[in-house]
Amino acid sequence: MDFNLSDEQKALRDTARRFARERIIPVAAECDHHSKLPMDVFQAAWEIGLVNPCVPPEYGGAGMGELENTILTEELGYGCTGIQTSITANQLALTPIKLGGTEEQKKKYLGMLTAEPIMASYATSEPGAGSDVAGLSTRFTQHGDDFVITGQKCWITNASHARFYVVFATKDPALKHKGIAAFIVDRDSAGLRVGKKEDKLGQRASDTAVLHLEEVKVPRANVLAPEGQGFKLAMETFNQTRPDIAAGATGLMRRCIDECVAYAKERRTFGVPIAQHQLVQAMIAEMVIREQATRLLYMKAAWALDHGVRDPLTSSCSKAFGADGAMASAVDAVQVFGGNGFVKDYPVEKLMRDAKVLQIYEGTSQIQRMVIAKSVLVG
Repeated sequence: MDFNLSDEQKALRDTARRFARERIIPVAAECDHHSKLPMDVFQAAWEIGLVNPCVPPEYGGAGMGELENTILTEELGYGCTGIQTSITANQLALTPIKLGGTEEQKKKYLGMLTAEPIMASYATSEPGAGSDVAGLSTRFTQHGDDFVITGQKCWITNASHARFYVVFATKDPALKHKGIAAFIVDRDSAGLRVGKKEDKLGQRASDTAVLHLEEVKVPRANVLAPEGQGFKLAMETFNQTRPDIAAGATGLMRRCIDECVAYAKERRTFGVPIAQHQLVQAMIAEMVIREQATRLLYMKAAWALDHGVRDPLTSSCSKAFGADGAMASAVDAVQVFGGNGFVKDYPVEKLMRDAKVLQIYEGTSQIQRMVIAKSVLVG
C-alpha cells in the first residue's frame, strides 16, 4: 500500500492546480453571475491536456488512468465545480464508448475529442426519469438499418455546445431495463434540437440544457448498446464516473477550508481572531475530516478501476460521502463567515450553492445508499 503520487502524477496535479488558480478562479464569480460557460477556459484546458485524459493513445489521447483523472478533477473543482463539471463532462460521454463501442466508433468519436477542443454530452435523464433510469420514456423504433428516436432529455451538461450525444432510449417503456438501448447521435442530425438552458441555483457556469429528439434517424453503425444492454452500460458508466464527483467535491471542500482559515485569522470578535474560538475551530476541523476521508475514498475507487477491480460499493461510498460532505462543509463555511457569508461579495455563498447539486446528479445521495445497502445485503 503506497499513498505517494508518482512524479508524473504530481506534475499533473500541479498543472491542474495552477490552471485553477490562474484561469478558473479569476473568472468564476462573473461566470456564475451571468450563467456563462467560459469556452476560452475550456479550450485552454484542452490544449494542456486537462480534457479527455483517459482516452487511449491509439485514439489520440494521453491514456491516463482514473486516478490521474480524479487528481486533476479535484484541482479544477477547487477553482469552481461549475466550470470543472463542464471541463470534465466529456469523461461521462466517452466512458460508455470506451466500454461498449466498436473499434470504428472509438476511432471516430474518441478521435474527434482528441483532434480538437469539442464537447460531448451524456443523455439519460428525462423529466420523469432521473435516478430511475429504467423508467425513461424516450423511444426508438427500427426501420431497416436505421433507428428513429423520439423523446426529450433534460439536465444535460454541455448540451448547448456538444458535437455529439450518447443517448439512451427504450423500445417500450413497459419493458423497463430490458428495453433500453444506447446510441451515438450527431449534433447535426435532423430532428435534434437543443432547448431551454436551465437557470440554476448553483454551478451556473456549467451549461445545462434540454435536448429534444423528434424522429431523429440514427444509422446502425451508431448503435452503442443493443436493446436490453443499454441499462447495464448506463449503470457501469456511472460506476466508473462517480469517483470523479467525489474528487470535485474534495476540491470544493478544500476551497472551503482555505477560505475559512484565511478569514478566521483576520476576522475579530470579542477582542480576538475568530480562529481562537473553539466552536469555529470545531467547524474547520470537521471540514478537514470530510476532505481527508473523501480523498481516500475516491482514490481507492479510482485505484480499483485502474486495476480492473469492479467495486461499486466504494464508488458509491465516495460519491455519497463526498457530496454530503461538500454540502455540510459549504454550509459550515457560510456560518464561519457569518453575515458576510450570506452575501455575494464573499466566495462561500457560491460554494454552498455549487455544492448542492453534487448530492443530486449522477445518482442522488439516496440512490447511492440504495446501491451501498444492496452491495451489503445481497452481495
